Amino acid sequence: MENCFICDKHAGRFQLSGDCIFEDDYIYISHIDKKGQPTYLSHIMLDLKRHVPQVGDMAEEEAAAFGIAMKRAAKALQETLHAEHVYKLVSGNSVPHAHMHIIPRYAGTPERYWGPVEVYDWPGAPFGGESDIKEV
Repeated sequence: MENCFICDKHAGRFQLSGDCIFEDDYIYISHIDKKGQPTYLSHIMLDLKRHVPQVGDMAEEEAAAFGIAMKRAAKALQETLHAEHVYKLVSGNSVPHAHMHIIPRYAGTPERYWGPVEVYDWPGAPFGGESDIKEV
């Protein structure tokens, strides 16, 4: 698909922060790319490889793979980072390609910063650059 950020990412048309975390025939998981800006550590993206605008447009096999990958990614964040909660968010407002944001809430996050957007505002939130992302 032309002019699709996610399709361009999968085609390797630009360099992303961090490495690919997981990839199979249907799914690609990587860290969110903030174009060199500090990133909330472990905010990851789960993308469907085939270009479809919305989750409802997925084939059954793609939806099954998407759901299993979402569960495994959330479990990995819970186990490796001891995330208190893992937010899963499908918006689709800015990129019309089926994808999901998966964002951990770290232990000790004050309640007023609970939420997939709010965690970014917490002064104690773990942000990092390229080397921090790769370490995670």
